[in-house]
Amino acid sequence: MEWKRSAFDWNQARAFLVTAEEGSLSAAARALGLTQPTLSRQVAGLEEALGVVLFERTSRALLLTQSGVELLAHFRMMGDAASSISLAATGQSEAVTGHVLISATNLMATYFLPPVLKNLRTTAPDLQIEIIASNELSDLRRREADIAIRHSRPKDETLFAKRLRDTRAHLFASKEYLDEVGRPKSLADLETLTFVGFDQPEQRLGLMASRDVNLTTANFNFSTSSATLTLELVRQGFGIGILPIEIGTAYPELENPTSAFEPISIETWLVAHRELKTNLRIRVVFDVLAEGIG
Repeated sequence: MEWKRSAFDWNQARAFLVTAEEGSLSAAARALGLTQPTLSRQVAGLEEALGVVLFERTSRALLLTQSGVELLAHFRMMGDAASSISLAATGQSEAVTGHVLISATNLMATYFLPPVLKNLRTTAPDLQIEIIASNELSDLRRREADIAIRHSRPKDETLFAKRLRDTRAHLFASKEYLDEVGRPKSLADLETLTFVGFDQPEQRLGLMASRDVNLTTANFNFSTSSATLTLELVRQGFGIGILPIEIGTAYPELENPTSAFEPISIETWLVAHRELKTNLRIRVVFDVLAEGIG
């Protein structure tokens, strides 16, 4: 296989890398902000330049060929190198202006961030702040976000993490719901009631069992990955949910159905790439978030 240096096209390489990671042309096109025909032409151009077929196109899926599998690791290293160059260049900026991308869970973004962002607006009014409100972790190394607020410590040693104040989550239900079904007198009584929330209930049953509440998936008539929707379902009497204590106690229509349930500890971490920590605008946002949330 021979690939002349003059033939190298990073756009083609990136098109292949993102398509392989996303698993489809349509998903990769969305991730890169391209049209699907444009992305398809870039992948085809790379295949022509390399003289190999990278994907096996079927009616149901886009599968990597053996050549594609062998080359993917090399292209991932190229992607990481490109990200490092971008990070290093961004880290040289000393102006408190420009764009900063923050990722946080939808509950954190909705209920905890706005008061902090008011202070940030006063501190650095020329910044443009974009917020990703999602429970999916953003890849900071690939610049999916500049700063992330997470509920677990990152394992990647290239990331800078600061632990903020911890909080606790408890059971909450609407008074209307508890008036209807009766207030539980013991943890065992919870097992007859309806719960809402939990992205995948079957993965959370062990957590409840560790607190002597033995539930099954039948207890969850309404499930969602959205914590803000969970809150609204609980408020409207669909059942019991687990909410941060600061959130649950903020609504007078909610109450803790039983004090016997052991609260769940929640860590909060502020995370950024180490090189980005040397960037003034990133550092300003990081410090304001650390002070406001911590």
